[in-house]
Amino acid sequence: MSITAAMVKELRDKTGAGMMDCKKALAETNGDMEAAVDWLRAKGIAKADKKSGRTAAEGLIAVASDGNSAVVVEVNSETDFVARNDAFQDLARSVASIALGTDGSVEALGAATMSSTGKSVTESIKDAVAHIGENMNLRRSAKLSVDNGVVSTYVHNAVADGLGKLGVIVAVKSTGNAEAVAAIGRQVAMHIAATNPLALTSDDVDATVADRERNVFIEQARESGKPEAIIEKMVEGRMRKFFQEVALMSQAFVMNPDQSVAEAVKAAEADAGAPVEVAGFIRFQLGEGIEKEESDFAAEVAAAVKG
Repeated sequence: MSITAAMVKELRDKTGAGMMDCKKALAETNGDMEAAVDWLRAKGIAKADKKSGRTAAEGLIAVASDGNSAVVVEVNSETDFVARNDAFQDLARSVASIALGTDGSVEALGAATMSSTGKSVTESIKDAVAHIGENMNLRRSAKLSVDNGVVSTYVHNAVADGLGKLGVIVAVKSTGNAEAVAAIGRQVAMHIAATNPLALTSDDVDATVADRERNVFIEQARESGKPEAIIEKMVEGRMRKFFQEVALMSQAFVMNPDQSVAEAVKAAEADAGAPVEVAGFIRFQLGEGIEKEESDFAAEVAAAVKG
């Protein structure tokens, strides 16, 4: 029987297996779609898709740097046990290293070739799912670069070099001493890990977030019964404090709360021997924004008994 491209696509859509694997499965089963699905399952190739419905909210944050550029990626697994597996850690580390050669987007990274497998990062992770036995995925990736300066990295509570559950990269522009620039960059990265700022400066805070805070402050102030003119001044004062607390450069520096981050960076110029500017940052915390599935073990046992 002739195997058509439409048949290969249908099998790929059903199983998520690679194009060549689907073509081979159809050839081996004389074009029988259901038999081809079973063939892939028997070979372990379609095993990944049986796992793909499960929430992968554990895993690792990985960072990699070559000095002027740095990347941070999140590779998820279902359990922390797998995240502590050497094979998974090697995978996450490799993915971060490959990301340095891309524009940093998750799309470009997913399509990039992993030299150890000869396949794309996406396909290689799918193969690892079948091998390790639980769902995994490349969730997100980001990159920062500077022409002059350093992109510093920091991983909080690292489980291995460049791997942990919280990673930060900070782009620091300067033509000064690279060691001094990297030192202040790392300190700022540690600060970001601790404080989780919303933006670099108050001007960068999302307008929707700022408006929501302002509306809350207005309602709170009106509860006081004071005149509108007084309420307006109260709200403006609270908004100034809000911006100071959520914008990185105006926050109190965790290494020295008597200084703002901006003041600490300015002070670092003496050691750098040139102006120093924090140009941007990215902070990834493992699993943030993912709704984890809650497992009812008793219900699972009861269902198994009934089944």
